[in-house]
Amino acid sequence: MTTDHYTPDEKDLSILRLLQKDAKMSIRDISARINLSPTPTHERIKRMEKAAIIKEYTAVLDRKKVNKGMMVICMIALNVHNKKTAGKFIDEVGRLKEVVEFYNISGDFDFMLKILAPNMDEFHEFFINKLSEIEGIGQTKSIFVMSSIKESAQIL
Repeated sequence: MTTDHYTPDEKDLSILRLLQKDAKMSIRDISARINLSPTPTHERIKRMEKAAIIKEYTAVLDRKKVNKGMMVICMIALNVHNKKTAGKFIDEVGRLKEVVEFYNISGDFDFMLKILAPNMDEFHEFFINKLSEIEGIGQTKSIFVMSSIKESAQIL
């Protein structure tokens, strides 16, 4: 079985569910919960890491407690639709630390950005001095998030 075409089985999915809830869970705890000894459990995790099923381990932060209380969804339509303009736009937006999620979408807009800022003044500064300076932007629409009903990185 090559890792390029590795498909997780039920034991793997159980491991993934546990890791999504607590990435710091020990191999011993995971193995006890899935009724498998620690060595094969560890091997399964390593195989899923190698196959990029597990892309990374991260800490989920409370954005308000780290001074990123304002969330803005920004829709962007490019004024020119070609590979060069889109590529340059993607490269430049990808480097903006305020942009925490970035999607190519269909419909009236080409891209959707999730932007975090401390407050409206800082968002305005970011929008005027960084985002709007990127070439190729034709139209933008900013949606200010009033409250988060559900935020999750868990997909299983």
